[in-house]
Amino acid sequence: MRRILLILAVIALSAMVFVGCQRRDSAGQQATGVDLPTVMLLTDATGIDDKSFNAAAWRGILEFYGDHWEDQRQRGRLYDIVTAQTQDMYIPNLRQATDEGYDLIVTTGFTWADALATVAAQNPQQNYLIVDVDWVGLPNVLQAVFAEHEGSYLVGVAAALKAREDGIANPRFGFIGGVPGAVITKFQVGYIQGILSIFPNAQILDYYANDWGRPDLAKTQAMNWYDAGVYAIYSAAGGTGNGTIAQAKEYREIGRNVWAIGVDSDQHEEGLFTATDSAVLTSMLKRVESALIYGLNAVNNNTFRGDVIVLDMQADGVGYSTTNPAMTLTMINQLESIKYQIITGQIHVASTYAEARLLPGFPQNLLARDD
Repeated sequence: MRRILLILAVIALSAMVFVGCQRRDSAGQQATGVDLPTVMLLTDATGIDDKSFNAAAWRGILEFYGDHWEDQRQRGRLYDIVTAQTQDMYIPNLRQATDEGYDLIVTTGFTWADALATVAAQNPQQNYLIVDVDWVGLPNVLQAVFAEHEGSYLVGVAAALKAREDGIANPRFGFIGGVPGAVITKFQVGYIQGILSIFPNAQILDYYANDWGRPDLAKTQAMNWYDAGVYAIYSAAGGTGNGTIAQAKEYREIGRNVWAIGVDSDQHEEGLFTATDSAVLTSMLKRVESALIYGLNAVNNNTFRGDVIVLDMQADGVGYSTTNPAMTLTMINQLESIKYQIITGQIHVASTYAEARLLPGFPQNLLARDD
């Protein structure tokens, strides 16, 4: 398998007029008009309404076809989605989509890896794309991975800089994860490294919900932590993380100085508690939409291969949002300087717990897992 770096010039292809692939409707039948590839997005139970990871994948599909969230006119003909309520439905949903003859079938998240490996091996002529996995290793599976640790480093720095601006001498920070594993560990260890670069002795708390769709669990944990003096909480937990934002909104609305950090998509709007004030300080932007556009372009241009594409900070695959006015110009200037240092290799961000634990002062008792 060949590992390649996705660059902005490739992403920019999404603005072109697409020609060359036979279009089918959702039943796999040939359609008339401009030829475009067809795609089915398969998600876990949180679906595209998670306002985070799956929503970003769906945006990539909409952008490719020139549609919008409020105007999905080609859904059901050129693209569609199926949500699996349980993991038992992963293989049946993959087989059904394969039988329907889509040009590309997309799965989101590492929990799909085993099911996809099984079905893809049985259907070598079908093109598949999986996000957040690089170990399937089949010639008909395009795998997209991200440097989540790099983007998370920046939002960790942002949270710490805001605490310093607020004059908090010994701020405490929290991290809420969904299902533990190597991918979520990258979010966690990057975030912590960013915090420690500003406050080397900061106390870090962590919690895993073991679920992508339990915002109630995150809300309860966030309330407990905020009540105990935690300043900011970063959630990498899919729909579960919306509970963190909900609790931060409630507390900021009554004047509590606490923050939530968004993930994957810019979650500023989810944090609004007035017309202009949001409880989401910033969000770690994981541009999942770029992976979808890349895969659809590859199918459309007949260049699809079982590569691993790496969307890191240099490729603009990860970043941070500046929508909230609480992100002051001084903070942004510092973050941009740090971003440049990461891109140029002056700052190395550890991506595994095993590597991060070797850093001075890094917490040794986290719930993070590298497997």
